[in-house]
Amino acid sequence: MADIIRNGMQAPDFVLHVTPDQMLSLNEFTGRRVILAFYPADWSPVCGDQMSLYNHILPEFRRLGAELLGISVDGAWCHQAFARDRKLHFALPSDFEPKGVVAKSYAAYRDSEGVCERALFVIDEMARSPGATSRRLPSIREPMELSKRLRACLL
Repeated sequence: MADIIRNGMQAPDFVLHVTPDQMLSLNEFTGRRVILAFYPADWSPVCGDQMSLYNHILPEFRRLGAELLGISVDGAWCHQAFARDRKLHFALPSDFEPKGVVAKSYAAYRDSEGVCERALFVIDEMARSPGATSRRLPSIREPMELSKRLRACLL
C-alpha cells in the first residue's frame, strides 16, 4: 500500500476512463477544487446509498466551487449503467485497468479484496503544485455531517 496522502501533499494526477471511449484527467480540473470519492463497488447497497447521497448534495459542492468524482475499480460500462440507474450527475472514473492504480496512489485500495476503500479527498485549486493542499476525510454517510465537513474544507 502507498503512503497515506497527508494534508498539504501534492495530489497524484491520473487519467481514467469515464466512458468506454472517453478519458478524464485530474489535470483537467487545474484551478478548481475537486472532491475524490473512492468507493468499493457500484451495485453494493452501501456504495449505492453513498453515491446517491453525494448526488443529493451535489448542488452544495458546486455552490462551494468543487467538482465531484466518484472512483472505483468497476469498469466504465458498469459505471455507465450504475450512473444511469441512480441518476447520478457527476463523473465516475473507472480505476479498472490496471486495477486500482489510482486508488493505490491515494492509499485507498484494499489489496486483500481488490477494491477501493471508501475514502474522500478534498483537493484545492493548487493541489497539483508543490505545497498544495489535499485532505483525506473519513467516509461519511450522514448528509448534514458530510456537508458540514466538506464546507469547512472548501471555505
